[in-house]
Amino acid sequence: MTGNTTIQRVIIDRVRPEIDNGRFPVKRTLGEKVKVRADIITDGHDAISGLLLFRHERSARWRAALLKGFPNDKWKASFKVTELGRYVYTLCAWLNRFKSWRRDLAKRLEAGQDVAVDLLIGAALVEEALARVPAPQQAWLAACAKELRSDRSPDIRTRLALDPKLLARMQGCLPDRTQMTFYPRTLAVVVDPVKARFSAWYEMFPRSCSTAPGVHGTFADCEARLPYISDMGFDVLYLPPIHPIGTTHRKGRNNSPICEPGDPGSPWAIGAAAGGHASVHPELGTLDDFRRFVRRAKSHGLDVAMDLAFQCSPDHPYVREHPEWFRRRPDGAIQYAENPPKKYEDIYPLHFECAERRALMDELMRVVLFWVEQGIRIFRVDNPHTKPFGFWEWLIGEVKRSHPEVIFLAEAFTRPKLMQRLAKLGFSQSYTYFAWRHTAWDIKNYFSELTQTDVAEFFRPNLWPNTPDILTEYLQNGGRPAFIARLILAATLGANYGIYGPAFELCEARPREAGSEEYLNSEKYEIRTWEVGASDSLKDLIARVNRIRRDNPALHGDRSLRFHPVDNEQLICYSKHTADFSNVVLTVVNLDPHHTHAGWLQLPLSELGLDRDQPFQVHDLLSEARYLWHSARNFIELNPQVMPAHIFRFRKKIRTEHDFDYFL
Repeated sequence: MTGNTTIQRVIIDRVRPEIDNGRFPVKRTLGEKVKVRADIITDGHDAISGLLLFRHERSARWRAALLKGFPNDKWKASFKVTELGRYVYTLCAWLNRFKSWRRDLAKRLEAGQDVAVDLLIGAALVEEALARVPAPQQAWLAACAKELRSDRSPDIRTRLALDPKLLARMQGCLPDRTQMTFYPRTLAVVVDPVKARFSAWYEMFPRSCSTAPGVHGTFADCEARLPYISDMGFDVLYLPPIHPIGTTHRKGRNNSPICEPGDPGSPWAIGAAAGGHASVHPELGTLDDFRRFVRRAKSHGLDVAMDLAFQCSPDHPYVREHPEWFRRRPDGAIQYAENPPKKYEDIYPLHFECAERRALMDELMRVVLFWVEQGIRIFRVDNPHTKPFGFWEWLIGEVKRSHPEVIFLAEAFTRPKLMQRLAKLGFSQSYTYFAWRHTAWDIKNYFSELTQTDVAEFFRPNLWPNTPDILTEYLQNGGRPAFIARLILAATLGANYGIYGPAFELCEARPREAGSEEYLNSEKYEIRTWEVGASDSLKDLIARVNRIRRDNPALHGDRSLRFHPVDNEQLICYSKHTADFSNVVLTVVNLDPHHTHAGWLQLPLSELGLDRDQPFQVHDLLSEARYLWHSARNFIELNPQVMPAHIFRFRKKIRTEHDFDYFL
């Protein structure tokens, strides 16, 4: 070891949040805080100071927040993200000689020891810092140093030495960089719009919006449906592909390989003589019609989400103009999509390993930016796990560099690690296994992982009880109570959720055949006419649930989700709350759609911001009923034929100056 070698005595370890050693950014939405924690240690007994350094990537200037220490060498600080895009952050720490001196001085005074020499040491530390402080502060600190060296009484000088104002000024005196330890990695956080964290989605096939049976709907018909969707309280309207549909190997009704005259085919078989991914289906209208529809949706509080399905029908212009973008079979034919034993002969997958992959990727980027120019800011991406990871990281990164407000939802029902990798690569939201989690044990374990582990730093779940591809056995057999229970679970477990309608609100539950999750007479292959005004529709209940979501900030995020014990496994109980506990929502759901169930639930009152010695009121936001609870243990009974759930808001009991009680 040479004489010039610097020994770093401060160690920064276990920084959180940090994903895969900083390889991927964490996620936040506009206005949220990034709470950073770390273990910071040193040898011996010297005091430590440290800073959380952060900046928006467009800014060259670092900002700083002072790290606060806690027992067991844990430190934390936070910063608020106020701009869309990407922030970077890191940590630095150093031995704080003045803080060590001040701490030891206080101990010596308490022990009654002579501190005359110690005061001179403190004066020297202040004088040494003068060169590292702004000019306006130098005079004040110089006066303090002079006072510490003066012959005034020890009491006056020690009061100055221990003055918090002096400590605060000295805390702002950073040491020479050679004396500081910097965390070796710069970490990142991607900041999305609030809608990436809190949204309610409604999926609708535009071609089924006509009120005339069998007649292909148009964008004008979709406009007429907007008040209906808006009145239910949704804020994202997701449309399956709106592009021209191929005719070669077009699928018939119920996914039949035989297409009858008049069958419209699957919207996911994209491309025909009328155009490809940058065109609209002629029967829906024109591009101008679509732009008008997007504007009209916005006036109803709805953002239109577009389906991004990077695949082609055999009739797509790409097949003719860029045959090199597709894989060839040994017989020379283009390879169609397969998931053995299933065959999708109406779809050609793109070949991302072809020699011309750069041109292919640039074209797909052009498609996305084209629709951004048309007013689209939300994309639901079809089967992203069947395309290269590197492609998505590049495409999403490039799009969000110029349009940080764009949101990407990954429709990937695949293995957990693949779903998580896609989220790390940049997808703003992700589909989940919620549709198949039906027992209390499954729900608790799955959602505890999504909300209480590092997964929550990068994976934003979007919960769907049904989709055009998924009609679960639970919905098939549970009747109306099953639909209500799954609605309330999705809307309260997740800050982001969606339904495929009008199938959901009309409780469509007929499978194509026994054991299948495919709908009978699926909209994927034919035009359907829906009676959206039906008297038995769930639309009014859906509107109420969405209003409850909007009115209760506790439901606007997922990180506060906690499950609570119930002595009946058919009941599930969980809560969410705001940071200050001003809004606490407790949900209880009967998971059995056929039978009444009752049980005793146990609440951790102090963890929910409640006084264990005071009664509190629970207000059922579904029924408007109110109950006065006096303890942590309370009885619940739910008849699914009446209502399979409670959504309670806690109202605390307070006493006014006029000596009467009321609930807040």
